[in-house]
Amino acid sequence: MGLKRFDRKFGADLVRELPTSPGVYLFKDAHGAVLYAGKAKNIRRRLQGYRNASRRKAHRKMRTLVSEASTLEVHPQDSEREALLLENQLIRELRPPFNVDGAYAFLYPAIGLARRPGQVLLCFTTRTDAFEGFDFQWFGVFRPRHRARDAFDALAALLAHVGHREPGTRLRDLPRYRGTVTAGFRRVEPLVPDVCDLLAGRSPAVLARIAESLVEAAGARRDAEQVGADLRCLEAFHRDDAVPLRKALAESGAAGCFVPQDERDALFIAQRVPE
Repeated sequence: MGLKRFDRKFGADLVRELPTSPGVYLFKDAHGAVLYAGKAKNIRRRLQGYRNASRRKAHRKMRTLVSEASTLEVHPQDSEREALLLENQLIRELRPPFNVDGAYAFLYPAIGLARRPGQVLLCFTTRTDAFEGFDFQWFGVFRPRHRARDAFDALAALLAHVGHREPGTRLRDLPRYRGTVTAGFRRVEPLVPDVCDLLAGRSPAVLARIAESLVEAAGARRDAEQVGADLRCLEAFHRDDAVPLRKALAESGAAGCFVPQDERDALFIAQRVPE
């Protein structure tokens, strides 16, 4: 019986000689470019899985990597935390084509709030740097993207019920980028501090204020089912996304309510994984 493809390419003794400690592994192409960076609590067991990958659909990515790669590089680490941090660093720096999480900035959006005379601005973007000079306070960055976008849309809809949403013609001076959404509102200024508390994970009290203010609003009564869904969406976002980010920042000793895209994953790894 012939050798397995894994053994032919990377050596029949590779897996057997690996430690059972944490580690990072890199599949590379013929030019030395990294195709995929992975980590494991037990590096021998993880790569044994690649060696024995079957034709099941669940093993398709493993089989593809073994087929596409020319070399396999292993970096044992002293702890699972060190392995996670190194994997995260390599993915961000190298952007291997078979990695998605951590490699692409569009997966890490922020929500911003700004005030200017007679107008409150709300922004959803991954390009916070493009809004310098508009005095936005940024919250995030958040993962997953879809949950942050749902929260942004819910907040925008509720603020439109409380006050008045500006037409797009009054926001033409704001930067426009793919995936960025901006909205402007009038007559919502008193809610701004409480909205900041919600997005920063300090308190969801603004939701009760909004609900109370909408009791007599005809439009909100007509859309009562959607208003209720938006309030629940923001309550869940505060609990599951904003509060954990605030706690992670506080435990790291960082001030404020914003972490850059390239630091977010490392922040949570340091908080959740013991040394």
